[in-house]
Amino acid sequence: MLFEIAPLDRYRVILQVDERDIGYVSVGQRGRLALAGLPGRPLPLTLTKITPVAVAEEGKNFFRIEARLEDNAIALRPGMEGVGKIEVGRARLVWIWAHPLIEWLWLAAWKWIP
Repeated sequence: MLFEIAPLDRYRVILQVDERDIGYVSVGQRGRLALAGLPGRPLPLTLTKITPVAVAEEGKNFFRIEARLEDNAIALRPGMEGVGKIEVGRARLVWIWAHPLIEWLWLAAWKWIP
């Protein structure tokens, strides 16, 4: 690629959501984005599109989620990266920590039980 042209007044945010967590995500949910260049200023965002195809990266499968920023910050530039958090509801702390293990056990049991 020689160069890329992007408008500086509108941004399209691409989030990568792990395949294990995609069931908790839907269009219209809100979240926050903390960029590496602006870690102290989380930006509010809203999910606009879920791509129904998984992308394999670094040995894991991710779904691409598009979002739009609710706040056009002038300090943003194309190509910036960071961490996004999507609000999916409330749950007990024990469930948050234990559900990956419980889901793994269900899958392992399903493979071995005829």
